[in-house]
Amino acid sequence: MKAIKMIGGALIVLASLNAYAQNDAASAAAAAPAASAPTAKQTAKQTRAANRALSRKVRGVLARTKGLTVGNITVRAREGAITLAGSVPEAAQIDLATNAAQGVPGVTSVKNALTIRAIGQ
Repeated sequence: MKAIKMIGGALIVLASLNAYAQNDAASAAAAAPAASAPTAKQTAKQTRAANRALSRKVRGVLARTKGLTVGNITVRAREGAITLAGSVPEAAQIDLATNAAQGVPGVTSVKNALTIRAIGQ
């Protein structure tokens, strides 16, 4: 009789541990999406940082390009795609800016929205 009580007690303990382990697994599974959310947010932060860095690189190359006035040029980057906006004083500078931007490592495409505007206007 004593052995039956011991076996019954052991079964109750095992069932309790199994239920406790399942509860922990369920809470861990519920916490997993919450843990992945900051990762997605971190990825968005990294993407924005990469876009800013590429934009600065392109702006630096444009500033060092001889014969190009960059005072009114805005550079936007989005996952390797560069948009040049603003104005330049001569039509030749539009092509010069496009070619300089295309030569920057990491640039996949260049959209040129530059216009011609004389200095002082």
